Amino acid sequence: MKVRYFDHAATTPVREEVLKEMLPYFEVEYGNASSMYVLGRRAKKAMDIARQRVANSIGAKPREIYFTSCGSESDNLAIKGIMRANRLKGKHMITSKIEHPAVLHTCQALEKEGYQVTYLNVDSDGMISLEELERAITKETVMISIMFANNEIGTIQPIRAIGKIAKKHQIFFHTDSVQAIGNVRINVEELNIDLLSMSAHKFYGPKGVGALYAKDGVPFDKIQDGGHQERDKRAGTENVAEIVGLGKAIELSYRDFETYNKKLIELREYYFKRIVQEIENVKINGHKTLRLPGNANVSFPGIEGEELLFKLDQRGICASSGSACSTGAQNPSHVLLAIGLHQELSQGTLRTTFGENNTKEDVDYLVDSLKEIIQNKKDQ
Repeated sequence: MKVRYFDHAATTPVREEVLKEMLPYFEVEYGNASSMYVLGRRAKKAMDIARQRVANSIGAKPREIYFTSCGSESDNLAIKGIMRANRLKGKHMITSKIEHPAVLHTCQALEKEGYQVTYLNVDSDGMISLEELERAITKETVMISIMFANNEIGTIQPIRAIGKIAKKHQIFFHTDSVQAIGNVRINVEELNIDLLSMSAHKFYGPKGVGALYAKDGVPFDKIQDGGHQERDKRAGTENVAEIVGLGKAIELSYRDFETYNKKLIELREYYFKRIVQEIENVKINGHKTLRLPGNANVSFPGIEGEELLFKLDQRGICASSGSACSTGAQNPSHVLLAIGLHQELSQGTLRTTFGENNTKEDVDYLVDSLKEIIQNKKDQ
């Protein structure tokens, strides 16, 4: 049976060019980047090239890029690092109710340390209110952390406007951009972003490596003790091969940006058109236009998401009922509840996220399979 993959928000395959560039650093260029001899120097140079590629892709300077193990670590380093380093200024931060668990759980951990967190509401499209954001700011506010684009419903937040508010009030602005990299053009200077998180496996790079952009002059504490790697901000021997892969993957993502995004939007809109016309009472979640190009989040009444996924899997279709990090959770998606979906409808939700290898024929097979599964459920 052919496998049709529609879960690119969970992870993406490693591009051939990326893997090819990584392989020498597993085999012949295996030096520790902290070593002074030739193999170490070559590893360090490879990291410098990757750092430059990341910086070029988001309008940053190479020295503002810190390599980590993943997006979750980058979020932790940004949020805990900023709040702890600036605790004498204040102990309050602002985020939203629909953030990824990497942000929400980090904020909850800080609350146990005595920090205060304001969780902003979102509207039915998943958009925060800029007015509510500004009202939430106090003299104690140190940081705003709002995701660039939501991993479940795809809604893209008004990042430029948030950056302006943060700058006006002299507050640090962090954005979890794990889903946005490769799908949205980002210039950190133009958007007034102070810290930005990313993860390579979301843009056709390897799993197990991420990066944090932190603007020059932004003070943040390290959260991991050990050596002095990454300008003494992230201890541990650098994962050179995967750092090389991240650098190549982000470079390729923005080289092919226009073609890739045009294709994903066409597939998404074709999918939306067919399911609305051919399946009764479906509900599309997320903003109609301000959304990630490949994201399609749809609720199907009368069927559980877990059952839907199981029956799709039997047909060789890989999709998701929400965030991959929440798979196995018994409770409905916090994102869908925050946008006002009632519990029953939220539990019948399917997230499909398209990628570069998907075709119109794949989408036809997906829709036809959904129609058959839902009709069989009605006939029971």
